[in-house]
Amino acid sequence: MAEKACVKRLQKEYRALCKEPVSHVVARPSPNDILEWHYVLEGSEGTPFAGGYYYGKIKFPPEYPFKPPGISMTTPNGRFMTQKKICLSMSDFHPESWNPMWSVSSILTGLLSFMMDNSPTTGSVTTSVAEKEKLAKTSLAFNCKNPTFRKLFPEYVEKYEQQQLPAQPVPEQVSSVPTQAEKSRPLLDEHGNSTKDDVNRVKPIKDVKNRQRQSFPTWLLLLLVSIFGVVMALPLLQL
Repeated sequence: MAEKACVKRLQKEYRALCKEPVSHVVARPSPNDILEWHYVLEGSEGTPFAGGYYYGKIKFPPEYPFKPPGISMTTPNGRFMTQKKICLSMSDFHPESWNPMWSVSSILTGLLSFMMDNSPTTGSVTTSVAEKEKLAKTSLAFNCKNPTFRKLFPEYVEKYEQQQLPAQPVPEQVSSVPTQAEKSRPLLDEHGNSTKDDVNRVKPIKDVKNRQRQSFPTWLLLLLVSIFGVVMALPLLQL
């Protein structure tokens, strides 16, 4: 059972992490055991771990912060063995070098930094850059199969599910506005000839104009001639 000072210290550190998150590091205590923490390290850009999400655990002793924790990694990564304790100056492999001033954030920052290095240590493995890059690409899918990971880190599960959504194709937009050529040649078909329907639409217009010119009333013409005759006869009547 954790000592009172240990619980108080870990609760304080969790509040500090929530208030001021550490870059590339997310850590949360188990809901049922404050001595067991779960973390996710995000691979740094410019390294073979870029794009990777590495899930692991920290087991604190009841005497923390006066004794160091044990650290292990669950996600295959190409740098450390999985489910095995990692030898660090901040871990229980070296209690003689432990500093009670170190915290969860400093432990995980140190682990992330050591992960980018190639120095051998207890719990480390040697793999190629290509193998590390391959594991980085599959890391999130691997983590999402773990029920504890899904429960403690729902934001990463959501991120993975978003990545699995198929890309939506952008529909091509067909313009309904006629081109300038279509405006300037409305009576030409695709071969450059006038279509029958277009010619038939033009002919009635011409016929109407011709009929308008030919349908000048006859009675109006006779009336105008009569008036002209009367006007011309007036001077003769006065004689």
